[in-house]
Amino acid sequence: MDNITRREFLKMVGAGAALTAAGLAGCAPTPTVAPTKAPVAAPTAPVAPTIARPTGKLSVYSALNETTNNEFIKAFKAAYPGVDVDLLPMGAAGELQTRIRTEKASPKCDVFIGGSSEFHDPLGKDGLLEAYKSPNAATVDATFKEANGLWTGWYIGIFGFVLNTDRFGKEMANVKKPATWDDLLDPAWKGKLVYPDPIKTGGGYIFMAAQLFRFNKDEDKAMEYMKKLHANVAQYTGTSPQVIQLVSQGQFIGGLNWGHDILTTKAQGLPIELIVPELTAFEIGAVSIVKGGPNLTAAKAFVDWVLTPEAGALNVKLSNRASVRKEVPPAPGAPTLDKVKLVPYDRQWASDNKDRILKKWQAAVGM
Repeated sequence: MDNITRREFLKMVGAGAALTAAGLAGCAPTPTVAPTKAPVAAPTAPVAPTIARPTGKLSVYSALNETTNNEFIKAFKAAYPGVDVDLLPMGAAGELQTRIRTEKASPKCDVFIGGSSEFHDPLGKDGLLEAYKSPNAATVDATFKEANGLWTGWYIGIFGFVLNTDRFGKEMANVKKPATWDDLLDPAWKGKLVYPDPIKTGGGYIFMAAQLFRFNKDEDKAMEYMKKLHANVAQYTGTSPQVIQLVSQGQFIGGLNWGHDILTTKAQGLPIELIVPELTAFEIGAVSIVKGGPNLTAAKAFVDWVLTPEAGALNVKLSNRASVRKEVPPAPGAPTLDKVKLVPYDRQWASDNKDRILKKWQAAVGM
């Protein structure tokens, strides 16, 4: 320090301190900053698959009456406005069954509605119906539907007897009203009865099958009964509604027919009465899809709609038939299964043996 003045020495110490401070500052650790996370998008709700609404033309073969047909098609089109319905109405389910069989190589029909299950079931066994278990059939009792979905029942009809009260009171005052089917064999009824052709109509065949079960499937006894009844029958009609029409007009005094249709006609103020003899039978009115029909999507939609409570209630209102859906109340005054005495009806046997029994009946009565 001999050659350095005190002033210069202090200046050098100050400069070094400054450099040291600066160096320490440069070596200080950089404050840690948490990395910024990219914003996470909120989860989106799953998009429900879009179910195509049925469109195009739907061909329906119907065994229902005109009023029910018109109102049903109107209500269905309101629910499915994209579908145009082409309706072929025939009162005889047997004729529709024959037509579907005739067209099996090139089906023209999508849906067969109405008529008893005895006309649908054979078509299913022949491979002519599309199996479809509608979600709306889940609560329908197994008694009223085919296990594989080949047909589904949607209404119940109870078989009865229609009486023209005016003519009966004037011409048959000494004859009791029929309480059993055997009462119709009284010679007093000769030429006064009308019966739906059992070959063409579900009602006609179900009545005959009821006699078979009444005689414990003794076919000879049943055919003897049908032969005796034949002697009192003046006319066999091509459709069931024709029976009621002829009796209500007074052309005949009595006829065999469906209770609900008798009540519907009586409500028009006509002089007829419904009688339900003991050991009667009931029908399961069915709906089915024809295999290979032009519009399967619309056909399924139609079956779904027919099995809704709304359609069931509409049918009760229009026809007095009972719905297979328990939540749909019956029409006031209409017979119900728990209020009549039923024959032990074996529906599968009746369906499986239908063609054979009809041939046996033809031979017995000479038709």
